Amino acid sequence: MAWKLTIRTGPRVERERFDGLDDVLDAVEARGRELADSASREPVDVKFKRFDPIQQVVARLEFSGPERLIPSVTAGVDVRGDGSIEAYTGRLKRRVVDQRNGESPYGALRRELSAR
Repeated sequence: MAWKLTIRTGPRVERERFDGLDDVLDAVEARGRELADSASREPVDVKFKRFDPIQQVVARLEFSGPERLIPSVTAGVDVRGDGSIEAYTGRLKRRVVDQRNGESPYGALRRELSAR
């Protein structure tokens, strides 16, 4: 059984596979920190609306598994334009993972998935 990781950064899409949940979570954390450091921090103005950096998702790291056809787990992190990170679970109905005091979004995601 394998875990599938999809990384979307603008129009680019990368896909990777991992053998275990810990491996994919380690990869999500490493790549998420890298993308957060290089996140664009400029507001975007369109004709009638302004999108501040915190409203922009500059990268999405989403993983699913361990089953191949109908995965029992779908989760990931969104990297915002201001460099902040938000962890979530679910695919169609995404639910933001609440962080506890002193906990990183990656730690909150690990805690949430280990409780399953």
